[in-house]
Amino acid sequence: MADVMADVMADVSSGVQIRPIQRLLIANRGEIARRIIRTAQAMGIATVAVYADSDADAPFVREAGQAVALQGRSSAQTYLDVAKLIAAAQASGADAVHPGYGFLSENAGFAEAVIAAGLTWVGPAPAAIRQIGDKLAAKRLMQRIGVPTLQAHELAADADPAATAQAALQIGYPVLVKASAGGGGRGMRIVHTPQALDTAIASARREALASFSDGTVFLERWLSASRHVEIQILGDQHGHLVHLFERECSIQRRHQKIIEEAPSPALDAELRERMGAAALQAAQAIGYHSTGTAEFLLAGREFFFLEVNTRLQVEHPVTEAITGLDLVREQIRVAEGEPLAFSQSDLAISGHAIEARLCAENPSKGFLPSPGTVVVWAPALGPGLRYDSGVESGSVIGVEFDPLMAKVIAHAPTRREAAAKLARALESTRIQGLSHNRDFLVATLRSAAFLAGDTTTDFIERVQPAPLRTFAQAEIEAAAIAAALFGRARRQAAAKVQATIPAGFRNSVMPAEEVRLRHGKDAGTAQLTTLRYRSQRDGSVVVAIGARQCVARVAAVDAQGIALTLDGRRGRWEINSAAAADGGQCHWLHGPAGDIELLELPRHPQPERAEFGGGMLAPMPGKVLSVAVADGASVEAGALLLVLEAMKMEHRITAPTAGVVKALKVAAGEQVANGALLVVFEATA
Repeated sequence: MADVMADVMADVSSGVQIRPIQRLLIANRGEIARRIIRTAQAMGIATVAVYADSDADAPFVREAGQAVALQGRSSAQTYLDVAKLIAAAQASGADAVHPGYGFLSENAGFAEAVIAAGLTWVGPAPAAIRQIGDKLAAKRLMQRIGVPTLQAHELAADADPAATAQAALQIGYPVLVKASAGGGGRGMRIVHTPQALDTAIASARREALASFSDGTVFLERWLSASRHVEIQILGDQHGHLVHLFERECSIQRRHQKIIEEAPSPALDAELRERMGAAALQAAQAIGYHSTGTAEFLLAGREFFFLEVNTRLQVEHPVTEAITGLDLVREQIRVAEGEPLAFSQSDLAISGHAIEARLCAENPSKGFLPSPGTVVVWAPALGPGLRYDSGVESGSVIGVEFDPLMAKVIAHAPTRREAAAKLARALESTRIQGLSHNRDFLVATLRSAAFLAGDTTTDFIERVQPAPLRTFAQAEIEAAAIAAALFGRARRQAAAKVQATIPAGFRNSVMPAEEVRLRHGKDAGTAQLTTLRYRSQRDGSVVVAIGARQCVARVAAVDAQGIALTLDGRRGRWEINSAAAADGGQCHWLHGPAGDIELLELPRHPQPERAEFGGGMLAPMPGKVLSVAVADGASVEAGALLLVLEAMKMEHRITAPTAGVVKALKVAAGEQVANGALLVVFEATA
């Protein structure tokens, strides 16, 4: 370390100004805002949050020292509004701005505006962002310095469709349409046929413009069975650069990563050295400082440069776990003008870390975003586990922003242990009130392909992990008994008369009490459980489920749940209940089998509600971007009817079969609620 300290002293005396940060504004939201706040406060730096209307009660707003309202709901009105962000920094007395990731984190104009306002920008120089943050410019630079790249073709706003089609043929299908600005899978479309090219380009442009205020896109060769491997780089303003090894981020849906790990199971020491050298070569070519990530596609032992992300990455915690560094702290120190306190030879990999992204989405429906209220959020904390979350119990996941709820990270001595630890933590975490991808993540982590390190970018399509957990009949029945007896106990506790009479007491022979509970929401797979129970003089409860009987004893009951002994087996269920729309009760239980949701049907008959036949309903709340058909139009199966935008993503509503559009119920620009009638459709096939 002595040689490093000598370099430090020399660099400090070389004239780089040290500017300690006293108050930091975080120009972001959710889990990354909380993450930055945590490190800044640990460094003795005051923090300022900014927030959109829908984020007014979010945890990150409360945890910051100050919070400034941006007066708006959409990204464009809030987190993408440069003038509002600069004004918030000035009004709060902030002397620095951290952009987080996404939004304006890779926008050179924003970085320049921050610096022009006399504030410290926690990130690379604007010139570096502009040079390498533009994916097309980065490709050209890599080609000049000899780093291998994939064949690509830039698309001007007024590009000739015939020339574009010819360029796609030269690259070869499938071809990827990709936004030049930003990341996170926004503005990306895989195109398999020439007929789909124009539509994909238009859609990618719109999505990129909405997410990054830049609609520039290009075509790139698509490798369907490669690995996505990225190298974390870190540099200071004194010319020192290091790489912090690699992360593998191959398991993706909609081009967005959902499981990341470090190190990659595909790299050995020789390949790691070559890829690390290529990443540093790219950074040195532009005089890069701050954190950044050089991304590559790896096919066998051959790798191709994709892009450099000039920001902190969502998956940075796995690198922190294996290196022991705090990357947000390093970012801040570099922005203040401090030199790196270590060299490449000081860095080593310790163990293995895996991160899973918990999102409000429905894997069984193509990972469709699933906005709603997080009724219960209770992490399963333990050694070697880390939760970076943007939510808590009661948080609302709206349609305006990304559906990411939290990242869960496990660190262990080996990859297999890390996978087992993460899977167990996920299934032990209580997440209730909305659809999410937790069960899918657990199935992925426990799949034979994942444990063998067979994690190419086509993993989800090839392996097809189960989207939802399949519960054993005994697990459903035990949860149903717990819900029924918990409900009975709560009713007795709330009784205003005869409260001292034991629950279920009868002074004559009466029919057993009956409860009907449904597990599953889809009509084709939902399972109805009918149970009848009768209290005994010894305090036990005899429960009949079909032809089977069991004996239940209530060991303890409180406001949070119930502990039961069922036929000699003890278990506890944490339970939250709420009234359902049809008059019943929705119960969210967390017990020995993990989370399970049951709908208690009304005890008394309900008037049947007429179902609308031939209607196509909105799969989520959103905005109608465009309508592709007119009333009376005859369409083929798969024909585009309209495009719905929600959570910054476009969703195509297509004809399920050949048929006729009997009536359009919405128009372009209209906001629609979940389940709203969009199109009256009559099938002809």
